[in-house]
Amino acid sequence: MKNLKNEKSHVLIALFPVQGQINPCLHFSQQLINLGIGVTLTTSQSAFSKIKKLPNVKGLSFAPFSDGYDGKFQLSSIDDFHMFYSSVKSRGFTDYSDYFKNCDAKNKIIELPGLPPLSPIDFPSFVFDDMESSNWAVKSIKRQIEMLSSEENPRVLVNTFDALEFDALGILKHVTMVGIGPSIPSTFLDDNTFRADMIEISSKNYMDWLTSKDKGSVIYIAFGSYSEISSQLMEEIGHGLLKCGRPFLWVIREGQDGDKMEDKLSCKDELEKQGKIVSWCSQVEVLKHPSVGCFLTHCGWNSTLESIASKVPIVACPLWNDQVCNAKLIQDVWKNGVRVNVSEGGVVERDEFNRCITIVMGDGEEGEELRRNVEKWSDLAKEAVKENGTSSVNLKAFANEILLGHNEY
Repeated sequence: MKNLKNEKSHVLIALFPVQGQINPCLHFSQQLINLGIGVTLTTSQSAFSKIKKLPNVKGLSFAPFSDGYDGKFQLSSIDDFHMFYSSVKSRGFTDYSDYFKNCDAKNKIIELPGLPPLSPIDFPSFVFDDMESSNWAVKSIKRQIEMLSSEENPRVLVNTFDALEFDALGILKHVTMVGIGPSIPSTFLDDNTFRADMIEISSKNYMDWLTSKDKGSVIYIAFGSYSEISSQLMEEIGHGLLKCGRPFLWVIREGQDGDKMEDKLSCKDELEKQGKIVSWCSQVEVLKHPSVGCFLTHCGWNSTLESIASKVPIVACPLWNDQVCNAKLIQDVWKNGVRVNVSEGGVVERDEFNRCITIVMGDGEEGEELRRNVEKWSDLAKEAVKENGTSSVNLKAFANEILLGHNEY
């Protein structure tokens, strides 16, 4: 591969101002900088105002723009989110549509190229959801597809790796999708400085607590930086943890008004004798800790990749959006976890959480197979980001051809 370090090139990376976008984009920036390409990262002032410390790296600059709120946005309803999304947008799928027409039966199977057979409950929630809260996602995706359709030979860099989604990456005829992931800061390198967090970690004594536990004994529970779970679901998770009797580290975000949501748990006192509840933590550090043996997650894409890279099996509890499709892949394709079943009443019950945790962490044949698959996918992820791994080669080829104007190898 041609050495790029003497070439002059600069990239502007624009990201939506949410926590889940920041660190993957920083990791991507670092990859480009290592190829000798300068990077300017831009997002709204609202995001920058919440970050306590930005990495100071040669070749990386930051350019905040005003989103009209500049750190004063408060989310109290879905209408507020629509206003924020529109403000950010104003300032800064496809040939397969017929597959989805008249598909309202839950047992209807839809077959798409490059994917396993899917039922409506396996698709991103906004595909069949008429709720107003999903409109922003549909409009955003349609806009991106229209933009790609208007370009000649468009290329999309994707936060995945070839071995994980080989068929899916090659299925779109008019779009070249290039796997360059997993873009996870600090997972493969002992460097935790190249990151930025909009959410403050008040204490890191949870790491000492993890160290005091046996290898593979702890259940880690987290539902992302923005997902909110109902009091009912939180209650069922709590009682499920008590039933399984294993130590746990549970991230429960503060409510919109700053209330401690764990105070609403009827079993809080019993839970605190068994495990630890925190308001936020460094997820990558936690997943890398040897005491963690299970990740109960909403299956956001960052969490999914971080779990794969860290060799931690999953109990999948998707809430909405792409999480349900990710959960389908976790259980039925990659087989590195199990997905909770929802009762007829629309609730995941405590016995179901206990069942899934017991499978993942137990000594049974199913748990053993899951852990073997976890090892396999983690090894493949690490291979992908090595010097001559598929993701590294893909990114270098893209930089050579698109950014630097030649395709010499």
